[in-house]
Amino acid sequence: MGTFAKRNSGKTVRLIFIGLAIAIFGAFSPNAYAKTAAEINADASRTLKRFYREVNGAKELTSSAKALLVMSGVTKAGFIVGGEYGQGALRIKGKTKGYYNLVGGSYGFTAGAEQMDIIIAFMTEEALRQFREIDGWEVGVTGNVALIDVGGGKRLDTTTLKDPVVAFVFGAKGLMLDVSLKGAKFTKIKK
Repeated sequence: MGTFAKRNSGKTVRLIFIGLAIAIFGAFSPNAYAKTAAEINADASRTLKRFYREVNGAKELTSSAKALLVMSGVTKAGFIVGGEYGQGALRIKGKTKGYYNLVGGSYGFTAGAEQMDIIIAFMTEEALRQFREIDGWEVGVTGNVALIDVGGGKRLDTTTLKDPVVAFVFGAKGLMLDVSLKGAKFTKIKK
């Protein structure tokens, strides 16, 4: 077998495993099924209330952000091969301007399942424009996202934020810092 065939064979096997993981966890996750626009909006509002309650300075951030992508109840699951899926709303000046899904996959040591809420703040018009223009905007490929650490009673200082796109990830116990969004792909969906 030639080098080209070996390389493509490895990629094919990885893609098959990622697809299987997404299909397996999706079949057992109630949040993986299509939600209505009303359900997505209600979930986004609930997630934003939690954000304001748990992050000191969150209201200042949302008032200076150009838009927020609010992904509620994102399910991440797998065994060896993992995947994640969720649906959310893009909010500009408090109003929903589009719906998106998140699909991601990983391989390596993965075991179990968890749910998380993700808030991605677009701090510049340019970052927002790029997100909206690219179908299948992928973290680490078509856009970079800085995870923000405001744990331990620290206050979020919007005057020192320099990144054009920042994110906050919440698990069952609060703000999560040991999570990566790399490879998460966001695609606009119709509702």
